[in-house]
Amino acid sequence: MEKDLKNDKLVVGLDIGTTKICAIIGRMNEHDKLEILGLGKSVSEGVIRGMVMNINSTVDAITKAMKEAELQAGVDVKVVNVGIAGQHIKSSMHRGSIMRATTDDEITPEDADRLTNDMYKTVMPYGSEIIHVMPQLYTVDYQEGIKDPVGMSGVRLEADFHVITAQTNAINNINKCIVKSGLVIDKLILEPIASSLSVLSDEEKEAGVVLVDIGGGTTDVAIFHDTIIRHTAVIPFGGNVVTNDIQQGCSVMQKQAELLKTKFGRALANEANPNEIVSIPGLRNRAPKEISVKNLAHIIQARMEEIIEMVLSEIISSGYEGKLAGGIVITGGGAQLQYIKQLFELVTGMDARIGYPNEHLGKSKVEVVKSPMYATGVGLVLSGFTSIDDRDNKYSELTKAKESKSDKKSELSKKTAKNFDLSLNNFQNKLKGFLAGDIDESLEY
Repeated sequence: MEKDLKNDKLVVGLDIGTTKICAIIGRMNEHDKLEILGLGKSVSEGVIRGMVMNINSTVDAITKAMKEAELQAGVDVKVVNVGIAGQHIKSSMHRGSIMRATTDDEITPEDADRLTNDMYKTVMPYGSEIIHVMPQLYTVDYQEGIKDPVGMSGVRLEADFHVITAQTNAINNINKCIVKSGLVIDKLILEPIASSLSVLSDEEKEAGVVLVDIGGGTTDVAIFHDTIIRHTAVIPFGGNVVTNDIQQGCSVMQKQAELLKTKFGRALANEANPNEIVSIPGLRNRAPKEISVKNLAHIIQARMEEIIEMVLSEIISSGYEGKLAGGIVITGGGAQLQYIKQLFELVTGMDARIGYPNEHLGKSKVEVVKSPMYATGVGLVLSGFTSIDDRDNKYSELTKAKESKSDKKSELSKKTAKNFDLSLNNFQNKLKGFLAGDIDESLEY
C-alpha cells in the first residue's frame, strides 16, 4: 500500500479547534472521490474561541494528532492545510480594476487572476492581514453583472471583491505552532469555507444557502448565492458556552456538564420528558445529584436560541434574506445536538438540514470521519484538490487544455520539421545519386 501511496498526491487537513485538534490524511481515488487514509485526534487545551493562547500545549496536541493520523495511513507527511477561525476574522467589500493592452484579444484566466492578485496588495488596518480575496461580479468596459468575464472582449476589467482578513498575531501564532511541530503550511483557509467544500452541494450553492458550523468555541457562518460566496462571519460562541451554562445552572463539574449535554441534551424543551431524571454521582461522601432532563433542555434551548438569533442577524446584514432557497445547513460538533434542526427552523423560519461531510467521500479506512464534527477537517483535505471558487476550477481546466493544445502543436511542429528534414535528406541523396550516375555515364561515353 505504501508503494501505491508514493505515486498519489496526499493532502493533510489540520483543524485547530477549541475542543479538539484533528488531522486528516486523504487522497483522490480513481473515481474522483476523496478517500480518507488516516485520522488523528487530540484534546485541544491551548486554544480559546478559535485562537491559539498557549503555543506549547497546542504544539503537543498537533504532534499527537499528526502521529496518530500518520500511523494509521502508513505515511510520513510534512505539508498541511490549516483552518483559521476566531472573533478577529473580519470581512469587507472592495472594488478593483485593471487595464488591458488591447480589445482584440479575449479576456483570459490570467487577466482575472491578475485582478484578484492585485487585491491582495490592498492596504488594511494595522495588525490585519488578508487571507482570502473572493471575486463577486465583474464589470467589462462598464458592462456590469458579469459572473465570468473570460472569453469576452474589453479593455477595462473591474470586479467587487469579498475580502477576508485576520489578525496578524493570530496568523503568526498558528505559524509558530506549525513550525514547532515540524510541519509546513500549504494553505491557510477560513474554517467555514473549508466546511462548505465538504457538506454543501453545487445545487445548494446555486440556489442560495447558509452554512452554520457550530464548533466548541465559535459558530462560523458562510452564505452562498448563485455559486458565489457572498458573506462570512465568525460568532464567538459555540458548544462550550452551552456546557458552561449547564455547569452553572445544574451545579455540576465541567466534565459532567459536557456528558449531560451530549448524552441527554435536547435543543427543544418541549421534546424533553418532564419525568426523566438523570443521577449524577456526588463528590466524596456526598449524595448523588438528580438533574431533570426537562430543566437541562431549557438551559440548552435558551443559549442555542441566542446563537441562532446571531446567525439570523448575519443573514439579514448580508442582504440575502429571502433569497436563500437552499435554507440552512448545520454542521460541526454542535449539529449532533438533538432537535437542533427543528430549533433552527423555529427561530429563523427557514428550512434546515444537518450537513454530513460525505458529499465527496468515497470508501475510506476511517468511517467515523463522516460525522459533522469532522466537516472542517475533510474540507481542508478537499481544498488541496479543488478551489474555493468554482470559476477557478474552470480557469485551471482552460489553462491545462491550452497548455495541452500548445504541447500538441509543438509536438506536431517538431514531427513536421523532422519529416521535412527526412524528405530533404532523401531528396538530396537521390539528387546526389542521380548526378553521380550522369557523371559516370559521361565518363564512360
